[in-house]
Amino acid sequence: HVQLVESGGSSVQAGGSLRLSCAASGNTNSIYFMGWFRQVPGKGRDGVAVMSLSVNTYYADSVKGRLTISRDIAKNTFHLQMNNLKPEDTAMYYCATAPLRFGTTVGSLGSTPEKMHTWGQGTQVTVS
Repeated sequence: HVQLVESGGSSVQAGGSLRLSCAASGNTNSIYFMGWFRQVPGKGRDGVAVMSLSVNTYYADSVKGRLTISRDIAKNTFHLQMNNLKPEDTAMYYCATAPLRFGTTVGSLGSTPEKMHTWGQGTQVTVS
């Protein structure tokens, strides 16, 4: 099993920056895809950024050029660098991972969060 723990959520002013981190433990060798998703009250969970071990990436149109997903291999940690934050970025952010499966792409995972396998507990980002 994989366990995920997010950190880095906070309250910031519009135009500011945050860096979210997701520390993975357990059977980390099973991880092929890693991603960030967000959810606001009353709505479903949306894909923000997803990357694979082959460094393919998916970004939601609303975050392209502002948010960047990256991975620290040595620390089994992946990050979401968030720049030029906007009030509409306010949400609970979740990290998630998935193993390699035939036919799965970063795009399919970004658009269908239910396909992710393991989830963290979430970290709140508030932009005002």
